[in-house]
Amino acid sequence: MNDIPGLDAAAIGLLVDRFYDRIREHPVLGPVFDARISDWPAHKRRLTAFWCSTALRSGTYRGNPMAMHKGLPVDAGHFQRWLSLWRDTAGEMLPATAADYMIYLVERIGHGPMLGMGLRARGRQLGVPLAGHWTATRRPG
Repeated sequence: MNDIPGLDAAAIGLLVDRFYDRIREHPVLGPVFDARISDWPAHKRRLTAFWCSTALRSGTYRGNPMAMHKGLPVDAGHFQRWLSLWRDTAGEMLPATAADYMIYLVERIGHGPMLGMGLRARGRQLGVPLAGHWTATRRPG
């Protein structure tokens, strides 16, 4: 588990639920997801399991995220919109340190699918750690 205040399975479930509600409402991202996902409650449960396994080390997720994303009709702009929406939702739904940690994870993990889908060149872009230890930082405001 972790020792980040405000970050537990219930908080992650609420974050995932609200985030994907916003995805569905988004004019660019919504159609991409709606074309592939027929059972939204099951999708949200699966993604909650993924993020709980990632953030809390719960071991509740079994799957291949790369395979699930192959063939999506998306470009790097879609991914940037997705990241921005995640950052905004995490910032609104979680205490600051928990939000910062979830944003750190999504930015770090998200580069694998981007590379696998050919959405970004190999190599490091400034500002996103490829590996290392997360340390709590406070966002301004």
